[in-house]
Amino acid sequence: MNINPFLLYGYNGPEYFCDRVEETKYILSALRNGRNITLLSPRRMGKTGLIYHIFNAIQKDEKDAACFYIDIFPTKSLDDFVHNLGTAVVGKLDSFGKKAAKTALSLFKSFKVVLSTDPVSGNPQPSIEFAPQETKNTLAEIFAYLKQSKQECYIAIDEFQQIAEYKDEGVEALLRSYIQFCPNVHFIFSGSKQHLMTEMFGSVSHPFYRSTEIFNLTAISEDHYYAFAKKWMSKNSIKLSKEIFGELYHKFDGHTWYMQRVLNRLYETALATIEIADVEQCIAAIVESEKEIYQRLIALLTRNQCQLLIAIAKEGCAKAINSSAFVQKYHLKNVSSISRAIDMLLSQEFVMKTQNGYVVYDRFMALYLKGL
Repeated sequence: MNINPFLLYGYNGPEYFCDRVEETKYILSALRNGRNITLLSPRRMGKTGLIYHIFNAIQKDEKDAACFYIDIFPTKSLDDFVHNLGTAVVGKLDSFGKKAAKTALSLFKSFKVVLSTDPVSGNPQPSIEFAPQETKNTLAEIFAYLKQSKQECYIAIDEFQQIAEYKDEGVEALLRSYIQFCPNVHFIFSGSKQHLMTEMFGSVSHPFYRSTEIFNLTAISEDHYYAFAKKWMSKNSIKLSKEIFGELYHKFDGHTWYMQRVLNRLYETALATIEIADVEQCIAAIVESEKEIYQRLIALLTRNQCQLLIAIAKEGCAKAINSSAFVQKYHLKNVSSISRAIDMLLSQEFVMKTQNGYVVYDRFMALYLKGL
């Protein structure tokens, strides 16, 4: 079975990964020289794929290195965080034969490591039972386990800004106190809520202040993206001109996931030559398939929020939403109601603020809203 090369999820090796050569080189160098990284970008720009691509490069060059990816977006508390971290790393830095299991078990006092037998390999397989009341002790033991392994470990914690939402006090300071004393453990703190991440790592009042190098992930260059798309389309006997690709690229500002979703469908069509009408038809089909979801989301908004969201979508990029010209053009209410509405739309990620102004976060949703 041939793989559609325009992946929407996961990582399938460097062959199916577009560019990011300089980004990979930079982050690898920082990690290997003891500098942790804060990786920032909007959602769906390709952070997760880049992390796995970096891990692939690490494990190619460092056979004994251990790489862990942890997504903490669903977590609501320090208990959840510690459970996710422990589940990801405990038992992964040794073979967990009888001797290794005994050594590992001696480290852990606040939670149980239960050994069972893998039904396929027959090898001992650890599972973990956590006690919520022992969360802080468990965290200390996990970091002790990482440190005592003396293995080079690379841990990517995705959506790291989620810890700012925990009700537990002092989580940032607690994590920082362990991270700074683990020289063999290298971290990528990845996040999409840039204002929260910037506050956490750029404000002197926060424990992680200036503890990492901040790296902003932007769109793949048009030329590199076109070379990748053209190569794979050609392998499927599809002609994709640079002009047509450029139209698609600029429609979504090169935003990776939206580009991939359209290219994935165009590849599927196996057309001899892709025309602009084919691109537009493909985009329209995607928007139509998401229509019910968008309708349900809009139904949750107040009238003012909905009007402002539609106005931003129709504008494309709204620079001065409080200006009288913008208010009159889209029949909005007063400035105070706009301020309240934009705060909610930002917090719920219906829109995001860029250097040029406000845009609807979901590019396909923006196209749907334009048609209302």
